[in-house]
Amino acid sequence: MIYTVTLNPSLDYNMKVNNFEEGKLNTIATEYKTPGGKGINVSQVLNNLGHNSIILGFVGGFTGEYIEEKLKEKNIKCDFIKINQDTRINVKIKNGNSETEINGKKLEVSDEQLKELFCKIEGVKKGDILVLSGSIPNSLNNNIYEEISKNVMDGVKIVVDTTGEGLKKVLNQKPFLIKPNNHELEEMFNVKLEKMDDIIKYGKKLQEMGAENVVISMAGDGALLITEKETYLSNVPKGIVKNSVGAGDSLVGGFMAGIENGEEILECFKMGVASGSASAFSDELCKKEEVEKLMGKIEIKKVKMSIDI
Repeated sequence: MIYTVTLNPSLDYNMKVNNFEEGKLNTIATEYKTPGGKGINVSQVLNNLGHNSIILGFVGGFTGEYIEEKLKEKNIKCDFIKINQDTRINVKIKNGNSETEINGKKLEVSDEQLKELFCKIEGVKKGDILVLSGSIPNSLNNNIYEEISKNVMDGVKIVVDTTGEGLKKVLNQKPFLIKPNNHELEEMFNVKLEKMDDIIKYGKKLQEMGAENVVISMAGDGALLITEKETYLSNVPKGIVKNSVGAGDSLVGGFMAGIENGEEILECFKMGVASGSASAFSDELCKKEEVEKLMGKIEIKKVKMSIDI
């Protein structure tokens, strides 16, 4: 079973506004509401690709009820912990080719609610996959993913998609996979990554710090997979980018779907890139037929650094 943890879910209010003008009355052309949060997105992609998962995390208020209702309509299993605070609303505004995001305030998690989450995580067994994704509520320490990983039994594949200190601190638990993007890599090491060699160098540093496999997404420049022995570069297929929100989560979801299918790691990587691209080319998260259509357009090659590190 795959478990996804979203500590800080959201109700995403997506709107398209034609010719947005700041400081004036604007009319929405189209709108839709979706459950949001990185782990929730991973579960939705897995569901679209034919795989079950269980979502763990915290929700509250009328927005939390809406998230649960919509996920259950899709037959996605949720095991949320209820909090008194309303789940935040994140606003996504699309105006022509530009996208603007306004994220609501992070929720507050009590010690008792956190203990309840740890109790639920005790149900994760050997052979399961645990995906830890997204931002960390302000009320929790930035080592929370490390603490969760410490409480998981041996034989569980841990996948982490977060940023900054939260990612650095979990590396000593030797996660199976982490997925920063190139900009997050720059922020983590306070460097400017101008060449592919630079990105590979710092990706390998994360591996040296404990990660088993590192995937680095680079938007239109493709994605890197750094394994213990080799480094691979994937292209991204050509298409019109309609929505960048959720593309990284879709990569993780596609990769995990490949693992569940029993595929070799390069095929998992390929499915991840196809899933991320399919979501970017759609107004919503990728569908199975969209991913399958792109699989044949993904090319993966082994890469070597031109300089030693």
